Amino acid sequence: MARLNLLEETRFEKLAVSVFQDEHIASKKVARRIADIITSKQEKGENAVLGLATGATPVEVYYELARLHKEEGLSFKNVITFNLDEYYPMNPGAKQSYVRFMDEQLFNHIDIPRENIHIPDGTLKKEEIANYCLEYEKKITEVGGLDLQILGIGRTGHIGFNEPGSAPNSGTRLVTLDDLTRRDASRDFGGKENVPTKAITMGIGTIFKAKEIILMAWSKKKAPIIRKAVEGEISSNVPATFLQLSDNVEFILDEDAASELTRFDTPWLVKDCNWTPQLIKKAVIWLSRTVNKPILKLTEEDYNANGMAQLATEQGPAYDINIDVFNQLQHSITGWPGGKPNADDSQRPERKEPSHKRSLIFSPHPDDDVISMGGTFIRLVDQGHDVHVAYQTSGNTAVWDTDVLRYVEFAIDFNESIGEDTEKLKVIYEKMRKFLQTKEPNDIDLEEIQEVKGFIRKTEAIAGARYAGLKDDQVHFMALPFYETGKKVKNPVTENDVKLTMELLQKIKPHQVFAAGDFADPHGTHIVCFRIILEALQRLKKTEDWVKDCWLWLYRGAWEEFQVHEIEMAVPLSPQEVQRKRHAIFQHQSQKDRPVFPGDDEREFWVRAEERNRETAVNYHQLGLANYEAMEAFVRWKF
Repeated sequence: MARLNLLEETRFEKLAVSVFQDEHIASKKVARRIADIITSKQEKGENAVLGLATGATPVEVYYELARLHKEEGLSFKNVITFNLDEYYPMNPGAKQSYVRFMDEQLFNHIDIPRENIHIPDGTLKKEEIANYCLEYEKKITEVGGLDLQILGIGRTGHIGFNEPGSAPNSGTRLVTLDDLTRRDASRDFGGKENVPTKAITMGIGTIFKAKEIILMAWSKKKAPIIRKAVEGEISSNVPATFLQLSDNVEFILDEDAASELTRFDTPWLVKDCNWTPQLIKKAVIWLSRTVNKPILKLTEEDYNANGMAQLATEQGPAYDINIDVFNQLQHSITGWPGGKPNADDSQRPERKEPSHKRSLIFSPHPDDDVISMGGTFIRLVDQGHDVHVAYQTSGNTAVWDTDVLRYVEFAIDFNESIGEDTEKLKVIYEKMRKFLQTKEPNDIDLEEIQEVKGFIRKTEAIAGARYAGLKDDQVHFMALPFYETGKKVKNPVTENDVKLTMELLQKIKPHQVFAAGDFADPHGTHIVCFRIILEALQRLKKTEDWVKDCWLWLYRGAWEEFQVHEIEMAVPLSPQEVQRKRHAIFQHQSQKDRPVFPGDDEREFWVRAEERNRETAVNYHQLGLANYEAMEAFVRWKF
C-alpha cells in the first residue's frame, strides 16, 4: 500500500526524484555515493571515472569529498575525472575559469593524479576545437565511460552548457550561451558584458552514456525549471527534459528546489491531504484562480471538479470554507501596521497596545527599507510610532566607479571654493583614476574607493530616511563586518556581527522588528542578514523580558513578493502613498536607472516595487476583496 501511495503522489513526475531537507544533507548523500563508487572500484583494482560539474551547486559535495579524504582516508588515486564544460575563450588562471574553480574546490585538497584530470581547454584556437572535442569524447570511451555524471541545472534548463535548442544526441562541442545564462554569470564577471558568449561543453548524448546521472538543485530560484524538467513535456526548449528518456538518472533536490513539484505545491491533486488551516487557505485561493471566480462564489462543483472533493467532504460545506478563508484574507488587511489604538485587535494582524510602538526596520542594503516597505515605513512614522531604521551593510560594492570620481571631484571643487587645501585630495583622486583605468572585473577596490562608495550609499540612505520622516538619531549604520570584504564573496558571519545586532536591539528594545525576508536576493545578503537578526533575538529572548513582546515581521519586494496565501499583514497604499514611496526610493540616486547588480530583473527598483505592490492588490481584488491601488505584504516569523 505504501508503494502504491508513493506512485500516486509522484505520478506527475517522469523521472526519479529524491528530496532532502536542505542542501547540506543532500550534498553529503551525494558525496557518499561518489565515495562508494570510488571504493568499490578500488576493491576491484579498477579506475572510477567521474563526470564533474562546476557552479555553486556542487561546492558542498566537493567540500565533503575533501573531508572524506583528509579525515577518513578516502583516496582518489584511482579516479579519472572529466569536467562538463568551460567558458571560451578562458585562461585557466582567470578567476572565472573552471580549471581554477575545480582546483580551489576539490583537486588541491585530494590526492588525485594531475594527469587524471580533464577539463575542456578554453585557450584553443577556434579551428582546433572540433578535433579537440572528438579527442575528449575518445578519451572518455578509452577509460571505459563515465561511471557517474554529476549535473546542475541552469534556469534555461541547460545541463552542462547545452542550451535550449540542443539535440538529445549532441556531442562535445563549442556552443553559444543563452542571454539568461550570461546574466546569471554576470556577477562573477563584473557585468554581463564581460561574460564570454561561448563555451565548450559535453553534449547531451555524451552525458546520456554515463552509467549513472545525478542532477542536483538547491533553492527556490531553481524550483520553476525543476518542475519543467521533471513534469514537463520533453522539448529541446528545456534540454534537461531529455533526461526523462534515461533509466539511470536521479534528481536530488532540497525542499526549496522541489517546492513547485505538484506533490508539494498542490498536493490535493495527487493524494488525500491533512487539511491544516494554512493548506486550506492555499488550496481555496488556488481554486479561485483556477476557475476564475471570487472566493465567495466557489461552489461544491468547483471543489469536486478540481481535486478538492476531500476538503469539501471533510471540512464543508464549501460555502463555510469560503467564508472562513475570505475572512482570513480580509483580516490581514490593515491601514495600521503598528496596531490601531482604541480598537478591537482580535481580527487585526497587529496588537493595539502599546498604542505607540518602538519599531525597528532592518535594511540589509541601504535601500531595501524604502524599496520593500517604504509605504509602511512612512505610515508608521505618520501614525506616531517611534521608528528606527538600521542599515546592516554599507552596500559599497554596488556603486559605479564613475560615481566615485564624480563625488571626489565635487569634494575637491567644494574645498577649493571655501579656501581649503586640496593637495591631499588630489593625490588620492589621481591614485583612484590610475587604479580604475586598469581595473579588471571583480578586482577589489582601493580602500579609499570602498570608503567613497560607502559614503555615497550612506548619504542616500539618510536622505531616504529623512524623506520618510525620521530624525537623524533614529538612523543607524551597522556596517556588519561580514560584508566589508570589498568583493562579491563575503566573509562568514562571526560573533561580532551577532553582538553588534544584539547591542542595537537592546538599545531600542523594539515592540516590532521588520526584516528582509526576500531570500531570492541573488547576492545572498538578505538571508545572511536575517539569520544574524534571528540569532540575536533568540539569544536575547533567554535573558530579556521585552523580547517576549517583540514581533518579527518579514517584508519582500526588491526581488520577489509573498504569495497571497502566505501574507499575514497587507498594508494598502493610496495613489498618494505610492507616489511618496517612489520619491523615497528616488533618494537612492546611485541605484536609479541602472543598478550595478540588477539580477535578472531589468526593471528599476522603484518600478519593480510599484508593480509588485500593485499585483498584490490586484490579487486580493480578484479573490473578491476591496480594490486598492497597491499593497505591501508581510509575514510574521515566530521565534
